[in-house]
Amino acid sequence: MVSITVDNMSELMAIAAAWSHWDRPLPPSVPRRVALPQTLRPSLALVIQGVRRCGKSVLMRQLAARYDVPQTHTIFLNFEDPRLIHQLAPPLLDALVSGFRALRPEAERALFLLDEIQQVPGWERWLRAQLERPTADLFVVSGSNATLLSGELGAALTGRHLTLELFPFDLAERRLLNPEAGLAEHLRDGGFPEPLQTPDAEALLRQYFHDIVERDIRERVGARSSRPIRQVVQMAYEAAGSELSLRRLAGALGLATDTAGVYLDAAESAYLLFQVPFFAWSERQRAHRNRKVYPVDTGLRRVVVAPGTDDRGKSLECAAHLALRRRFGPVSYWRGEGGEVDFVVQQGKMVRPVQVSWDGPQPRHERALESFYHHYPQAEEALWVTAETFAELDAGLAPLGRG
Repeated sequence: MVSITVDNMSELMAIAAAWSHWDRPLPPSVPRRVALPQTLRPSLALVIQGVRRCGKSVLMRQLAARYDVPQTHTIFLNFEDPRLIHQLAPPLLDALVSGFRALRPEAERALFLLDEIQQVPGWERWLRAQLERPTADLFVVSGSNATLLSGELGAALTGRHLTLELFPFDLAERRLLNPEAGLAEHLRDGGFPEPLQTPDAEALLRQYFHDIVERDIRERVGARSSRPIRQVVQMAYEAAGSELSLRRLAGALGLATDTAGVYLDAAESAYLLFQVPFFAWSERQRAHRNRKVYPVDTGLRRVVVAPGTDDRGKSLECAAHLALRRRFGPVSYWRGEGGEVDFVVQQGKMVRPVQVSWDGPQPRHERALESFYHHYPQAEEALWVTAETFAELDAGLAPLGRG
């Protein structure tokens, strides 16, 4: 059990002050185009999830102004701060709340921004207790893992949170940073915010990849080496947009199929990639088909895969997947006797096929759609994503996730 004394509570407030910008203005940042709730409520936490370095911390800092909370009544703390490593337990969270309330007794409500909260064991039950208390305080938490709210502890927050997925910049956000940015430039560079503003972009992206594999995957699965994990992700990135045979991938790397599957699932949990299932109403049919895999960012994929794999058509498909996921949530693909439908999206009972082609519809796309409509005659009219229409798809906002 961690013991919080008066001395280390003062130290905790000093650490929080360094993160919270109480005595200096926030640095300028690009407003994120995300579907935030109209208001924050003391009984409902906002949970922000996304890949490391995609801008979760910046978005959290933007929330004080968005919800009209004075910056001095807002406390921000990143729990990956090395000064906290020996105190990561619920008593640290209690000390953070009580220390800030003592520091700001005039605040009718305080906004607590708790970054990388997964570093604190038992945080879910602690947060549930905060949300059930009759105070006006507001809580926003973030994490770099999609399993942040899975399992027994995650069940503690059922009905007590809204989840928002954050991704690297889309094209519209990129143009807020650089109005002259074109589609080809966006596909080449990707959307991680900091690399877009430094001449060392490729080196920084490679470091991001290394950090995610090491800190968010290897440590989680307990692997001795990060090398086979990197190889699994690299092969998945190279195969982006194609069906991925887990057995073949494992065989190529000399891994057990189950081990390769664990690594791939962990990479998805870390938001490094997304596995897209086959579309069918039957779970049995979905389970028996290979999945397609897409990267979280086209710029990251470019620096990770082998040289010579730059393909604008495949990059457009990868970017279209992200745009569709932002707008519709998780998507599927379909393949029949007539060929492949790149994506299938759903909203309620609505089903719509999506075809992606840089130059526009090709005969193979039409044949695949004809086959799809034979199996699903009630499906909506197909959505075509091309170099000319991508920006229109990209401009759509994602619905807010449910608790």
